[in-house]
Parts: sequence; structure tokens; C-alpha cells
Amino acid sequence: MQPPSAPPSDAPPPGTVERWAWDYIVSTDLEHKLAPPPVPSAWESDATPPPARRIERPGRPAELRISARAQKSPGPEALRNPARRAQLFHAFLHHELQAAELMAWALLAFPETPRAFRGGLVRIALDEVRHMQLYARYLAALGHRFGEFPVRDWFWSRVPSAASPAQFVAVMGMGLEGGNLDHTARFAERFRAIGDVEGAALTERVCAEEIPHVRFGVRWFRRFTQANPIDFETWVRHIPPPLSPLLMRGEPMNRRDRSRSGLTEPFLDALASWTERAPGS
Repeated sequence: MQPPSAPPSDAPPPGTVERWAWDYIVSTDLEHKLAPPPVPSAWESDATPPPARRIERPGRPAELRISARAQKSPGPEALRNPARRAQLFHAFLHHELQAAELMAWALLAFPETPRAFRGGLVRIALDEVRHMQLYARYLAALGHRFGEFPVRDWFWSRVPSAASPAQFVAVMGMGLEGGNLDHTARFAERFRAIGDVEGAALTERVCAEEIPHVRFGVRWFRRFTQANPIDFETWVRHIPPPLSPLLMRGEPMNRRDRSRSGLTEPFLDALASWTERAPGS
């Protein structure tokens, strides 16, 4: 594994959790992204919180071709083609990579937050890395590897606009990861319908393991905003524009697993009935 390139002077000190997060984001080595080194036990001092470090963009290995346009998601029948399934799982893998990087990003961007919050971000990042490895093994079984298809850094173009930890968990935990509960459940059904039992089981496993991630976002959003129970309109106000709930809701909505994550029925009713609003409304 090649170490990241020489860091700038504002990088965290070596041997700290913060430096681990920094190195993971800025690394341009694909092996580092898929299998980072163990997380150190030491943190920078909490007595004097370190400066906020807001990394603008991640390092990208040469193997990854970044596209500005989204690849069209294959329909149910197109998924019978192993190459189209590989393309879809490749996109899933890249989503997990961005999620892992953005958990590390939030750890650095919001150093004033409680240690329990930042430690939770690390645990979620490691879950996302493990999901990447599962997807990579599935791709290999189909005869493909990470990097064969173009990828889009869609999460990175939007999530770092979060100006507060409440906004971050609103958009990442409750929003994008909440939406992933919808998408993984839908695709698991499609994979099973075409006889891809392995793909269905993998997708269902990721879905189940994302529930605690959404629950983490719900718990900390409640703490950061003092909203209990969580009010849907409060959540909407914490989503950085131009994002909207429409981008964080799949069809059909996986109400069962969203409820397991701690979202209330009134919240889910409001999300299900949301329509795009005119500016200023």
C-alpha cells in the first residue's frame, strides 16, 4: 500500500484518529480506499479542540474515471445481463466510498462535537468500508473490478455544504442513508426476481446494516436541534439547498426499516406526501 502524498501543514498530527480520517480522504491509492490501516486509539486534545478542517474534495485513484453525468440505472429486465448488474453494484460501491470519506470529513469539519459523536462517525466509516469490500467481492465474482465503470462524486458535490453537525446528520444520516434503505430494499426484490440470490442477499445485508446508521443520524439530530420528537419541517430546514427531500426518498418507500431507525409515522407520512415547493414557500 502506498502512503498518501505529503500532507499540507494543517494536517492533523500523525498517530491520531483525525490523521487517519485525513489520510483516508486525501489518499489517491485504491488499496488504501478499500482497506485502510487500523484506526489509532489516540485523539487530538479535547481540552483545546483542534481547528475545523474542511477538505474540499477527496483524493481519487487513477483507476477511477470521474464522470459529471449519472449513468442510467438499469431496469428490472436489463438486470438479467451480468454486465449491467456489475455496473449497478459498481455504483453502489462508489456510494459506499463517498459515505466513508464523508464520515471522515465530518469528523474533521466539526471537532467541537462530543467524542461520542465523532467516534460514531468512525464506526460508520468502517462499516461503509466493509460494504465496499463485500461489493468488490461480488464484482469479482461477475468478472469485474472497481474502476471498470465511470463514477460520479455526487455526494461530494453536495454534502460538504453542511455548515453544522445538525445539517450534516440531516442530509447524510437521515437523508441519503435513509433513502438508501428504500433503494436497497427495492433492488433486493429485483435481484431475487431474476434469480440472483447472492445479489439479493448482499443488498439486504447492507440494508439491515444501514438501519443503525440512520438511527445514529436521528439520535444526534434530535440532540443537536433539541427536537423531540423530530419535526419534519425542522429536518427540511436543516437540509442544505439545493437539496430537497425528493432526492432522499425512494419508490416505494421502505417504511418498515425507516421506522426501525427511529423515524416516526408522522415524519414518514410527511416525507411520503412531500412535493417540491416553490422558492420562498
